[in-house]
Amino acid sequence: MTPLIVAVVVAVVLVVVVAVLARRHQRPDDIASFRRQIDALSPESRRQTTDRMNPPAGSTSGDDGDDGT
Repeated sequence: MTPLIVAVVVAVVLVVVVAVLARRHQRPDDIASFRRQIDALSPESRRQTTDRMNPPAGSTSGDDGDDGT
């Protein structure tokens, strides 16, 4: 009878520990995640990348450094 009680107590403690750990590692809020994704797609967040991709205004001479051979 005593081993049965010990096994039940150990099982209850394990369930409580797993529940507490699972609660700490919950997924982030879906709405907050959605807003972060939308913010990442916004023009302001992409501006630095698009500025690097666009050539400066003064370099429209048409010479790309290729000697044509």
